[in-house]
Amino acid sequence: MIGTPRAEMHRAGAIRSRSRVHAAYTLGVPVRLYVHLTWTTLQRQPLINHGVADFLRRFLPREAKRHGARLLASGIVADHVHVVLQLPPVTNIPRLIQGLKGASARLANRDGLMPRAPLRWAEGYDLRSVGVRQLGTVLAYVENQAARHPELTVDQCP
Repeated sequence: MIGTPRAEMHRAGAIRSRSRVHAAYTLGVPVRLYVHLTWTTLQRQPLINHGVADFLRRFLPREAKRHGARLLASGIVADHVHVVLQLPPVTNIPRLIQGLKGASARLANRDGLMPRAPLRWAEGYDLRSVGVRQLGTVLAYVENQAARHPELTVDQCP
């Protein structure tokens, strides 16, 4: 017995978890899953300062990678965070978001990045799928958050 069709495809290299062009494959068909994720601080308080924003820019890509995702863009202002992620074909969304939100607040508070109030995220999040054709527009939108919310840029907030 040669094996199951899936096992044969895997041996032939048709099934790959990720390729060099960052497209995942399922049964030899490329899968491109992109999402726009947004979450806010507790009661939309301006809790994100310059130090926390720098920490988040370093931490979020590493945490996403730990869950098999890839952070493509981030937009961070004083009271909310936007990220664009590329997800693998099988993703535990709640666990990924718990890692991004929960671990970031825990580490920022542990490391003393919050001079006054602790960093706390509001409950919930907004997650929207992004089509390949809309990806460029969404990336620009996320990367342009400081210009969209000049009153909330982290350089101007305590």
